[in-house]
Amino acid sequence: MPSFDEKKQPQILNTSKGVDIAYHALQGKSPGVMFLGGFHSDMDGTKAVALHQWCQDNDRAFLRFDYSGHGASAGQFEDGCIGDWAADALSALDHLTQGPQVLVGSSMGGWISFLVARACPERIVGLLGLAAAPDFTEDLMWQDLTDAQRAELETKGKVCLPCDYDPDEPYVITKKLIEDGKNNLLLRSPLNIDIPVRLIQGMQDTDVPWKTALKIQEVLTSDDVEIQFVKNGDHRLSEAKDLLRLTRTLEHFLKDVETA
Repeated sequence: MPSFDEKKQPQILNTSKGVDIAYHALQGKSPGVMFLGGFHSDMDGTKAVALHQWCQDNDRAFLRFDYSGHGASAGQFEDGCIGDWAADALSALDHLTQGPQVLVGSSMGGWISFLVARACPERIVGLLGLAAAPDFTEDLMWQDLTDAQRAELETKGKVCLPCDYDPDEPYVITKKLIEDGKNNLLLRSPLNIDIPVRLIQGMQDTDVPWKTALKIQEVLTSDDVEIQFVKNGDHRLSEAKDLLRLTRTLEHFLKDVETA
């Protein structure tokens, strides 16, 4: 089949909160695949586009979208938090997909995927996490802040942190993001999700420690959890071999879900 038009303008969903969410969707076989991107990422990233192409080639329903304040969606990034972006994902699930879905969550998208799966167990039949990062605002951001940065966050309501991927675009971390993250922590108690879960984790990931994948499988109540550790894998997992691993894993995962 031909490649999809990467320059095609996204469609827009106006959520119940009045936020315009940009998205691209494919009709196709069920269960559908829904991609949830990472912190400060967007739906035009390498993994999202590769999944779109694979789903098109395999006549599989697919959705990718931008959270509010991300990519082509409306809103300011600094105004958002985990709870807001999870609400965006739930709106996208409700209004832009039909039937059972397999969620593919990258980094922060892994955290949001677990929140969505817990909220809508009747719709989500499988979850594939890529460097999934539940609780990262608490365990990675907050824990790594210096006393001076914590004081600045308290007094100014935000602090700027350097971004390894774009030195000219530092991350703006808000007090709202940190406080809301505390309200959505998942790794402190059993995570009542009883669907098949697959995790792919690079062992050279400098953003999300590889042991996070072990913590996730420990708290999940599901017995069907598998982890692929990639010895030389980084956080992005976006090289050609990584994308091949991703689509191969998804293909096998969908077969497992369909025959369950």
